[in-house]
Amino acid sequence: MDNAHFERFFDAATRICATLDQDLLSRMTETLLATREAGGRLFVLGVGGSAGNASHAVNDFRKLCGIEAYAPTDNVSELTARTNDEGWETVFQQWLRTSRGRADDAVLIFSVGGGNKERAVSINLVNAIDEALDRDMTVLAVVGRADGYAAAKADVCIVVPSPEPDLVTPLSEAFQALVWHSLVSHPALQTNKTKW
Repeated sequence: MDNAHFERFFDAATRICATLDQDLLSRMTETLLATREAGGRLFVLGVGGSAGNASHAVNDFRKLCGIEAYAPTDNVSELTARTNDEGWETVFQQWLRTSRGRADDAVLIFSVGGGNKERAVSINLVNAIDEALDRDMTVLAVVGRADGYAAAKADVCIVVPSPEPDLVTPLSEAFQALVWHSLVSHPALQTNKTKW
């Protein structure tokens, strides 16, 4: 077995690192800082691998940054009850309603595509974004496509560029982690040091 795949994968990752918009990262940091200072909450939304990232990010924002944060996918009982009774399309939207999302709160979307109404892809994220905007919540996003709903509607959106079209999903989800770790370790946001 040769290393061609790994060379291509990590070359793409290196190119992404070199092109991420650091001004947008600063804006996202400032927005999260303002959310914390206002006593707002952060709701981190994602499906599939992005749901796993949402759970990890919530831990870091709470533990390292002192931001009250939640991932609806962490509550399996409510998630499955809402999906069963009301439908997958509204599960995050209803979570924000029950949580009484308000202007001091923010939503952080982790997604590869960011949702698409016309193609009926990730409609649960599309509906959550609409609900958040209706409630004057701030919408943040880290996505892998610039043509999705999250990129069009978010107040601040980090688009992970795609130098290798067939690696969009793994690179997008990998860079969700890189982006949120860059945020939670930023001196302006981090209130508690890591153990190591």
